[in-house]
Amino acid sequence: MQWQPHITVATVVEHEGRFLLVEEFKNNQAVLNQPAGHLDPNESLTEAAIRETLEETGYDVELTGVVGIYLYTAPSNGVTYQRICFAGKALKHHPERALDEGIMGALWLTREQIIEQQHRWRSELLLRCVDDFLQGPLHSLSLIRER
Repeated sequence: MQWQPHITVATVVEHEGRFLLVEEFKNNQAVLNQPAGHLDPNESLTEAAIRETLEETGYDVELTGVVGIYLYTAPSNGVTYQRICFAGKALKHHPERALDEGIMGALWLTREQIIEQQHRWRSELLLRCVDDFLQGPLHSLSLIRER
């Protein structure tokens, strides 16, 4: 068996002290996460982050920087993920847009509300990315070299 990490993207979107999160079903439970997902073939990292945010929340976003790059092995299945987390600004909401399968909806929560719901986090990367965003620095998008 060949070990291969899964490349994923996530987006931290903050507005007036609240963070855009996704409520989704994972293993028959409702969990919370940033808008996030896998990189598709022939897609850039920035394109993936914008696409996943729209598909999971109904929001168009403008990426404003790179929060961080994370290597995470899920204790539930032993799969290793490399997550590139972007910061973004919400531009427009499309409430009529159908969301990805398994997505219950998008919600805006404060950091404190996120902590109160720790039992619902998809992974500890949820708070880590929020805290890294808040503490900075936010790295330039030019850090990402694509195509």
